[in-house]
Amino acid sequence: MHAKDILIDAFSRIQEEVHGAVEGLAPDQLNAAPAEGTNPISWLIWHLTRIQDDHVADAAGLDQVWPAQGWEKRFGLELPRRDTGYGHSPAKVAKVRVDSGDLLTGYYDAVHEQTLGFVRGLTAKDFERIVDERWDPPVSLGVRLVSVLSDDLQHVGQAAYVRGLLQRA
Repeated sequence: MHAKDILIDAFSRIQEEVHGAVEGLAPDQLNAAPAEGTNPISWLIWHLTRIQDDHVADAAGLDQVWPAQGWEKRFGLELPRRDTGYGHSPAKVAKVRVDSGDLLTGYYDAVHEQTLGFVRGLTAKDFERIVDERWDPPVSLGVRLVSVLSDDLQHVGQAAYVRGLLQRA
């Protein structure tokens, strides 16, 4: 098994978990924070998708799906165009509201498709390419993709947990 095959499997598992965390929930459930100052499912899924979109597009030299495919307009959020949710205050988190889970899963699926298209074309040597020199040590493509996976897994797990809390309430 090649590294890209492992990444394809990992990103596909995240896609399954995103759908599992979102599907069948009403908008009020998606947008509900389980406690003051905590993140609702809508924000968690939007944020993990924005991070994946931003980081993978940057590393691949591609346009982000968010503006390029019109997802920014479909969501209609009162946030800056390049906003990914990183460092959001509770007030900014509250701005990320959706009218349906289909919006969240549709955006994730579009980002997932672009991610897999990029990963499928990688060679072993590509994983060594430096994609971010702002860090010490500089970040390689392999490390960046694992970082995206880590962030996605944490947030989709949080979304699944929030779903469980809401369903038990």
